[in-house]
Amino acid sequence: MITKRMKINLENKKALVGASTEGLGKAIALQLALCGASVTLMARNEKKLKQVLSELNTDFNQKHQYIITDFYDFISFEKTIINYFKKNTIDILINNTNGPESGGVFDKSTVDYQRAFDLLFKTTHHITMLAIENMKKNKYGRIINATSLTVKEPLPYLVLSNSIRAAVVTWAKTLSREIAPFGITINNILTGKFDTKRIQELNQNQATNKGISMEDNLKSIVNDIPAGRLGKSEEYAYLVTFLASEYAAYITGANITIDGGLMKSL
Repeated sequence: MITKRMKINLENKKALVGASTEGLGKAIALQLALCGASVTLMARNEKKLKQVLSELNTDFNQKHQYIITDFYDFISFEKTIINYFKKNTIDILINNTNGPESGGVFDKSTVDYQRAFDLLFKTTHHITMLAIENMKKNKYGRIINATSLTVKEPLPYLVLSNSIRAAVVTWAKTLSREIAPFGITINNILTGKFDTKRIQELNQNQATNKGISMEDNLKSIVNDIPAGRLGKSEEYAYLVTFLASEYAAYITGANITIDGGLMKSL
């Protein structure tokens, strides 16, 4: 029986959001703060971190902060995150990083794959394992991995993302069964084409390779999307915020697509 109207309230919840100075990460941080969460931003550019920090809602007397770290430098990242969790605990973890370089199978070396593995998988595993310790004690936790629809429909020019994000998704599915008894969920968002800096970079690379203008290439990208447009960052943030809430307690180990209908497979 339905007894209350849905209203997402994240007061007294603490969230850690990766790559949160722009694009999807920033939108997520802003929305979580609007719903009452205390947010820790995480990125490498302190000037941008300070700017986003100043934009976060504080109507609920939250205490926001930031971490300066580079996802590409795993050794430094590892130390920074260990030090963070010595003094902090979190309830919501958003595993989000910048994407690896584009390129096809014959463009990438073993070193490139290792670098992408460190960026996408090792950082996610490391930070998640540290966050889970306190989540278990509290019998509550939300872990959300920002991945890509290419784990189901690989794109030839994103071989690094295709490969390593698929590892993240299967790892998360395995982990979901182990942590569910503690009231902790972990889900993967399979991200489509959103109006972000990342899509602009990919658009530029594709246009150059095809010998056409960026405007024409963007039109071809949008024409493939049934919704007829790129996604908005705030739309992505709404989904993440729901998954971070009490209403999503029975959703775990799931791969949730947000792509305007782009993906053709089930």
